[in-house]
Amino acid sequence: MINKTYNVLKNMFVLDSHCDTPSQIFRLRDIGLDNAHAHVDLPKMKAGGVDGSFFALFVPSYMAPDTATRYALELLALVHDSIDANPDKARMAVSVQEALEIQSQGLVSIFIGMENGSPIQKSLPLLRLFHRMGVRYITLCHNGDNALCDAASQGTTWHGLSPFGREAVHEMNRIGMMVDIAHASDETFWDCIECSKAPIVSTHSCCRALAGHRRNLTDDMIKALADKGGVIQINFYPLFLSDEFSEVLDKSGMDPRAEEIETDFRADPADPAKRAAWYAVQDELLTLPRPGVATIVDHIDHAVKVGGIDHVGIGSDFDGINVTPDGLENISMIGKIFDEMRRRGYGEDEIAKVAGGNFLRVLDEVANIAVSMR
Repeated sequence: MINKTYNVLKNMFVLDSHCDTPSQIFRLRDIGLDNAHAHVDLPKMKAGGVDGSFFALFVPSYMAPDTATRYALELLALVHDSIDANPDKARMAVSVQEALEIQSQGLVSIFIGMENGSPIQKSLPLLRLFHRMGVRYITLCHNGDNALCDAASQGTTWHGLSPFGREAVHEMNRIGMMVDIAHASDETFWDCIECSKAPIVSTHSCCRALAGHRRNLTDDMIKALADKGGVIQINFYPLFLSDEFSEVLDKSGMDPRAEEIETDFRADPADPAKRAAWYAVQDELLTLPRPGVATIVDHIDHAVKVGGIDHVGIGSDFDGINVTPDGLENISMIGKIFDEMRRRGYGEDEIAKVAGGNFLRVLDEVANIAVSMR
């Protein structure tokens, strides 16, 4: 099992389970360079000692099915192009074994996830095709109900998983694709707990006991996720970390303006003025008082207390959030989390589990369960 093998070169494999970097590649980022205003690129990953990341193919909820499928394919193609352009820095990985081999060569592993299941439409063949193309988890929905399930932000269509969503979860189990319930409604979460034969994951969420956002997991959900063998990966978005920051952001009035500026930039990323406007509003957001590393570790502490040390990890949501925690402005700074965990008395083996070992264990277990189902 992975707990016996992940520490090939050092005492841990550092893995971020959710980065929205493909969206930034679509906006013309060269991940081979150290980019200003970038949360993630390959030099920053190397500087932070990050061994691997799941690059999420984020597909907005407003896209029509065929448009969503095409867009996901284009994002996937861009990720492949970016990795091919940087053979001295990174390689694609689809398994734990591949990631360990890539680590042994001093390179970064890029895994692929899909954020929002809408690109598979109502087609199990499309689901299988995305798996063949390297996608190893699907976040079932984003900020809107879809053909698979209800979302936390809406949650009125199916009261959980749809009939097709149940078929899709079974098929994901059968082919070895992780079921990700980040963004799912509470009813969808419990349906996944009931019908999945494999552990499920939340690739980028926090603890609702500490911050009341609907995207976060309750203690009962964290415990059920752990009992299923899964993991909660703690999100870095200040809005999910702190109710106080939510009030600060609301009072600032910056969020809707930032969203408008980002929408303009997304529509024409080659326009220098639109890029400069997006950078400027990001800098302005960083002037707000924000939760920092200690608050992230508070959420880790709470999740460990509720679910156990084997069921917690890190899923930053970098490149998908418009403001970062104080002191964690990009992925090169991720080691501060492990320093804070040491300060609080965590042992090196425990830190290694949270840093990536737990998520790798689940990835391996999901693959093994798929083999047993064939």
